[in-house]
Amino acid sequence: MERLEQGARRLAVQLRLPLDPQWIWAVLTDYNNLNRYIPNLSSSRQLWRRGNRVGLEQVGSQQFCGLSFSARVELELEEDPERGELRFSMLSGDFRRFEGLWRVDCDAMSTRLLYSLTVQGKPGMPIGLIEQRLQQDLASNLRGVQQEASQRAGTAAA
Repeated sequence: MERLEQGARRLAVQLRLPLDPQWIWAVLTDYNNLNRYIPNLSSSRQLWRRGNRVGLEQVGSQQFCGLSFSARVELELEEDPERGELRFSMLSGDFRRFEGLWRVDCDAMSTRLLYSLTVQGKPGMPIGLIEQRLQQDLASNLRGVQQEASQRAGTAAA
């Protein structure tokens, strides 16, 4: 995690997976079902598509320090399957800044899945209190994608 100016945070996590990149990409771009396998994502709904650009509304919710926290974002995603990148940025929502990317690539050993997020809360949002939670959620988000991709690959092989 990197602390940026004005309370912004940049977080990134990467997994190495024994899966074909196509399965991971298929999961990441299954926009209307992301909430089925990404923890703390209450809803995910594709709003529009224009070529390789997609509008997406997501609502996340979580509990920390005995409080419920919910946040909504409307994102614009840019799909670049050739580079294995899915970039996103917030069009509107409950943050001042929410942007990042998913990257899927491979080497001779394995497939790498990277998730990078830069987030900045609105004034009064205690970003320091949710820092640790954000770090935990990044890892669990990747594990959720991994589990779904593994299940799909296993079902296809059967």
